[in-house]
Amino acid sequence: MNQRSNGRRKALASLAAIGGTTLLSSTAYARERRPEGSPKKDKTFTFCLNTSTIMGQKQGIVKDIQTAAKAGYDGVEIWINALQQYLEDGGNLRDLKMMSDDLGIKIENAIGFAPWVVDDVTKRKAGLEQAKKEMDMLAGVGCYRLAAPPAGATDIGGLDLDAVAERFCDLIEVGKDSGVIPQLEVWGFSKNLSQLKEVLYVAAGCGHKDVRILPDIYHLYRGGSGFDSLQLISGKAIEVFHMNDYPSSIAAANIQDKDRIYPGEGNAPTTQVIKTLQEMGGPKVLSLELFNRGYWEQDALKVAKTGLKRMKDVVKTATKA
Repeated sequence: MNQRSNGRRKALASLAAIGGTTLLSSTAYARERRPEGSPKKDKTFTFCLNTSTIMGQKQGIVKDIQTAAKAGYDGVEIWINALQQYLEDGGNLRDLKMMSDDLGIKIENAIGFAPWVVDDVTKRKAGLEQAKKEMDMLAGVGCYRLAAPPAGATDIGGLDLDAVAERFCDLIEVGKDSGVIPQLEVWGFSKNLSQLKEVLYVAAGCGHKDVRILPDIYHLYRGGSGFDSLQLISGKAIEVFHMNDYPSSIAAANIQDKDRIYPGEGNAPTTQVIKTLQEMGGPKVLSLELFNRGYWEQDALKVAKTGLKRMKDVVKTATKA
């Protein structure tokens, strides 16, 4: 066994020993409620609201989920910091799950920023510990996915992708107890994992049966990946896909998160993307992820409804083409 593998095994062993009672009751509850296997879906696409789209209205996680339900979405993507704030304010995981269940809203994924990928061993161990706690929380609300971007390694390039593959495997293993599967995310503005080819290399290098990746129209454009390589991916590898668009007036090198616009209103080849996702097979959660300041100044329900209509229009056009 080489030193890297030995260190990895020790890190995982130490993780198993820490925080044994952290959110134990919520995790146990989630296991009781989680059905065996994955339910079959009758349609290829379901529609999800990433709460970043209405983050500027500062409604809080409960109101955001309620807004998604009123707008007609199937699910939501939540942010870890919003869930933590809800708990700090006296909320509990069981109540939030019951509320979302009653509304018919599935919490499909969560956005967190645990630094699992960094070279620094101490920081990486802390990042895995953070991810474990976050995954336990998510299991308590019936969410079994966690976005895994290259957080902590955005500004300094040069990560060894073979090492990143091993680290992503470690992250997958950390989620086994809670049943939460990380989704390796493309970050177009990062100096690491900014392109789809890098994410695919890491996914293949990891070689784990539970490898999942999380592409995003904005990030594929921002990082220069383009969209044709999506056709190389198995349908099982992508469960969630971030939907948005970008204006033709802003070059990829200059575009920022705040420039994202509704799908179908910009220059992205949204019809091509939807057709590719459909052809690769498997159910797909299309999640509207925007950070547009102009939208944040509008009524949250109006923004949510508009975004859902734009996504459905794009899908309708693509599936008829």
